[in-house]
Amino acid sequence: MFRRKNHSNSEQGVEDQQHKVKELRASLGQLSGRSAQFCTDACLKRYLEARNWNVDKAKKMLEETLKWRLSFKPEEIRWNEVAKEGETGKVFKANFRDRHGRTVLILRPGMQNTAALDNQMKHLVYLIENAIFNLPEGQEQMAWLIDYTGWSITNNVPVKSARETINILQNHYPERLAAAILYNPPRLFETFWRIVKYFMDPKTFQKVKFVYPKNKDSAELMKSYFDVDNLPTQFGGTATLNYDHEEFSRLMAQDDVKAAKFWGMDKHPPGPGGNGSYSAVEVTPEP
Repeated sequence: MFRRKNHSNSEQGVEDQQHKVKELRASLGQLSGRSAQFCTDACLKRYLEARNWNVDKAKKMLEETLKWRLSFKPEEIRWNEVAKEGETGKVFKANFRDRHGRTVLILRPGMQNTAALDNQMKHLVYLIENAIFNLPEGQEQMAWLIDYTGWSITNNVPVKSARETINILQNHYPERLAAAILYNPPRLFETFWRIVKYFMDPKTFQKVKFVYPKNKDSAELMKSYFDVDNLPTQFGGTATLNYDHEEFSRLMAQDDVKAAKFWGMDKHPPGPGGNGSYSAVEVTPEP
């Protein structure tokens, strides 16, 4: 009997993985500046995992990310630039982690307060970067909790916005999402979902979990991810969810100082064009 070779991370031999990482690094050529700092072995491994350990495909994906970061400059975004987007708490980093120590981002699409897609994406990318920056050692992924309270057709996230969010997440932050939990989406959401799901690759699609308050399996799923004492009541837990924009802004300002030091911007702040003294841009920082 012949077995089809499976290139999943769980079955790929450690030595084979290391060989693939070295092969990908060699194919990228000499790296310098931020590229050398952030294209770590762990980073290369995530891109290989996202492309089923195909070096050529992983290289292409990583190079596209570097181009995107050169244009978008996510590492240079500061909270004061996106604070207005966060006034309603439509997206914010939770003050608790999941059972695996992952950073948790809470998204509340029913609390959308702006219309400009560019600013909305800038705000989201800032918080993704911040979530990754705050990951504990040994953990590379974050969890998303999406609360559909107040969601309706009138304040629905446009398909264009959803598509851009999916594109950024799965193409430029591969293997950074552990799970996206859609909590109690209304029946109307099904129509929206039927459109949006086609923008997802199979790996991302498998990480989306639909959870309903009165469903036993849903309750067990939530318990497997979260301690109910930490989980807000909006998600079936016992804790109180209270978004304080002023306090959150203070915490983000503190993180901005740490991030600037990490990127070396405390000594070389970005110039008017945002590029500072650097010519290379990287993938996301390792914790």
